[in-house]
Amino acid sequence: MDRNANAPWSKFDPEAYDDDNYRTPLEVDLLITRLMRDYFTRCLGGVFPRSARGIDVDDGANLYPALSMLPWCEKLLLLEYAQPNVEYLKKQVSPAGYDTAWDPFWDELRKVPAYAAVEPRGRVGEVVRVERGNLFDLEGGDRRWSLGTRFFVADSMSEAPEEFHRGVRCFMNALGEGAPFAAAFMKESVGYRVGAHDYPAYGVNEETVRLSLAPFTGELEIHDLRHAVRPGHEEMLLVLGRRNSKIAVP
Repeated sequence: MDRNANAPWSKFDPEAYDDDNYRTPLEVDLLITRLMRDYFTRCLGGVFPRSARGIDVDDGANLYPALSMLPWCEKLLLLEYAQPNVEYLKKQVSPAGYDTAWDPFWDELRKVPAYAAVEPRGRVGEVVRVERGNLFDLEGGDRRWSLGTRFFVADSMSEAPEEFHRGVRCFMNALGEGAPFAAAFMKESVGYRVGAHDYPAYGVNEETVRLSLAPFTGELEIHDLRHAVRPGHEEMLLVLGRRNSKIAVP
């Protein structure tokens, strides 16, 4: 069984990953963007000042989850473990601004007023910072965020079920009471290749995801997007919800 610590994270190729997934936007990613946009808008509205503290956990070379939180954040942390992805993200949030590959995602977001009021490149440079860190280090910590995203990570870092559930728990326990969140999963994934390297995955379905998240939220939407982006998984799942008041423990 291939566990998280055994995967070649130091060799992850963010450019190859983006070439495969984001240079030409996939309709399913644009759909996810719209669903997050509408959910966060329903939860948070267009109310300012922008006072939320947001966190995006281990999304690697994917910027659109962070962009989805931008209108409401005074601070937005991108927490990432793989050093190549950390370097990639730091370039994206530098004063030079993020790559034009992310413009189609912002075009979807800015169709509602809360986003249209934001100049995204300037705002990213003002509020976003990148930190290299291990998701598992969030467990037992005292830092809490009021808005969060986590994409294709809990199920895409290990073949071990206990590491999947621990990953979900670590993310959810980093959110404060009432925090809206979005998390995405590859349904029944058997692993994936980035560049020349293979990475592990744990096969989840809607029931697995629901049971794993149940201790943390009483408000849960699971969207089965019925779209596969590569061989090796069935479909994509997007989960939207709010953190409840109970801090779950192992």
